[in-house]
Amino acid sequence: MLLLLGLGACSQFSNRPGAIAFHNITSRYNAYFIAEQNMAEAEFLLRQAYKDDYNQLVPILYPMDSISSIKVQPQLTDAIKKASIVAEKHQNSKWLDNSYIVLGKARLYMGEWADGLEALRFVYANGKDEDDKNDALILLMRAYIIKKDFSNALGVAEYLSQQPLRKDARLQFYLTKAYLHQSNGEYLTSVAILEQTFPLLKKSPETARIHFAAGQMYDLLGQYALANDHYKKVAKNRPSYDLAFYSSMNSLQNRVFLNPSTDLSAVGFDKMLKDRKNEDLTDKIYFTMGLLAEHKNNIPEAINYLQKSAAKGAGNPTQKAYTYLHLARINYESLEMFEVSKAYYDSALALLPKEILDYQIVSERKKALDGFVSQYTIVTREDSLQSLARLPESALENKLDAIIEAGEKARIEEQKKQMAALAAANVSPVNNGSAPVPGERRWELYDPLLLNRGKIEFKRQWGNRPLEDDWRRSGKPARTMVTSIGTAAEDSLSSSNEPVAMVKGSPEWEAVKSTLKKNIPFSEAELAASQKQKEEALYQLGKIYRFDLKENLKAIASFERILDEFPNSGHREEVYYLLYLSHAEGSSEKIAWKNKIFQDFPNSTYARLVSEKTETGASNNAMKNPQEAYESSYQLYAQGSYEQALKDIEQNLPAYKGGPLEDKFALLRLFLIGKVRGKAEYTQAITEFIQLYPQSAYLARVKEMQELAVGSFGRL
Repeated sequence: MLLLLGLGACSQFSNRPGAIAFHNITSRYNAYFIAEQNMAEAEFLLRQAYKDDYNQLVPILYPMDSISSIKVQPQLTDAIKKASIVAEKHQNSKWLDNSYIVLGKARLYMGEWADGLEALRFVYANGKDEDDKNDALILLMRAYIIKKDFSNALGVAEYLSQQPLRKDARLQFYLTKAYLHQSNGEYLTSVAILEQTFPLLKKSPETARIHFAAGQMYDLLGQYALANDHYKKVAKNRPSYDLAFYSSMNSLQNRVFLNPSTDLSAVGFDKMLKDRKNEDLTDKIYFTMGLLAEHKNNIPEAINYLQKSAAKGAGNPTQKAYTYLHLARINYESLEMFEVSKAYYDSALALLPKEILDYQIVSERKKALDGFVSQYTIVTREDSLQSLARLPESALENKLDAIIEAGEKARIEEQKKQMAALAAANVSPVNNGSAPVPGERRWELYDPLLLNRGKIEFKRQWGNRPLEDDWRRSGKPARTMVTSIGTAAEDSLSSSNEPVAMVKGSPEWEAVKSTLKKNIPFSEAELAASQKQKEEALYQLGKIYRFDLKENLKAIASFERILDEFPNSGHREEVYYLLYLSHAEGSSEKIAWKNKIFQDFPNSTYARLVSEKTETGASNNAMKNPQEAYESSYQLYAQGSYEQALKDIEQNLPAYKGGPLEDKFALLRLFLIGKVRGKAEYTQAITEFIQLYPQSAYLARVKEMQELAVGSFGRL
């Protein structure tokens, strides 16, 4: 009988008390316990290795990253192996649900999302213990958040909010739900949940970290006093030194925000800078001082502090990247030094980690600024050249002398600074190419900012030159006004390497002046070419302001300047439309530009885009699903009912402005215009399509149609 009882107890499908007890004990201590310990060890090591970027919003929960999980793959693999034993050999055990949860979590950490989600859903669908099912759902909710599936995460949260949760599960649910709203940018909801969660948390470094995240979200909401309450609580929860330091920095910033009259010298930054424990954090101290100086509208002092932060940031490239970003913004917004701003954006992008949220924004801003600087340079250059062309001969001579003299003075000063820096750092101008020693002056080719500055300075002095030998020979034509200044200045260095200025009236001086004159548009043809370049640059500049930099007021100024200076501009139709878009909704200016479009260009695509149908969507087709409306119009086109199809398209197109099918409607309109209205309107419609939809998937096809329209119109 003992033998039979033993054999019966070995069955994992038996419901007998003996069998269940045997499998409970065996699965608990031979498999699940080891799997749980492996998972706990893996999570501990991941938390230890994870480095928060305190300049970014700290996530309430740690991310599940398959890349960082590589270092704990042995623990995760063993956890999966042990948890699988329970699923394979102990299916009547009460630890089956717990093992599937460990299995699912380990799969998520390893990036095996499909298998991980399947394991958690299995627990919810087949689990026998309600607490285990709730634990699986909380983890499932976290997985949805990481995958940015906020809709499903919110659905799980709504279900869990109706369930009776034990104390530790309720804590995890609150933290996960706060994490959901934080990840979705709903900071007010997130901090409201955290306020209910803090009484459930014990004092620990993890609690300090969550208080810091709450403080950051209050900062984003402009609630600086509430933010400071949480920054103070960070210090009471055994934080790491870095966390305590950044919390103090944020709190000091808020003190100044709350009381703008605060004297920065009384805040205590000097004491922090002298503290040896802060030696590797001086870049952050100077960075904070720079932000506060800017907040008090002391721009020169802000730049000084931020430059000190960049100089001290050799060991912290991420902090240095943020410093460059702020310097770029200040130079763009406050000083309007666009080339310098572009150089700082270039340097920031070279140092900024690609995985942070700001990277894509900075990348797009940098790309926009590249185009902006190019067009802005053309406008300012042509303005300067045209103003020189209008001067009398004697005034022109004096002006050119002043330009050369100013260029020489700037060059001498810059060379003196460079020589002083080299002498102070005791660095030879000829570097052997090795990496710089920490603490020493960085060689230019190892510093992205210095490298970009050098590129800008080279381009400013020498213009765009091909890579070739003897590129400085006097026979090469100069491309910009300052080019020849640099050439003559280079030859004017003495044998002792001391910078020597050109002498006014010398042959070198007169050669520079002669070259400058060659760029001035004296003749009518040269002036017309200069005006054309300026008009095109202003047009591109306005579009960059409007669409890339999101600065509508500056876009309006640029577009209005085109209409003032070039009343017969070929871009007039589109400029009207862009001015309509750039003004605030419902403003009298917006209405005026809409009326102007109807008055001057009643048959253009722009008139149809701003018609009343945009607001009312009154036609029958416009009330349909966009795809159905398109298919209805296309059916008329296929049947040869071109007039009716075109009428439907032109009535409905404004109703779908901004939708995914807008360019598809516009393409069908092109075909119909070609059938109904003749070559002139057809070619005009093609040009408008290219201007309105530069990112359309149909752009290449439309350009082919434009080429064919010249000689083979009608074959659609």
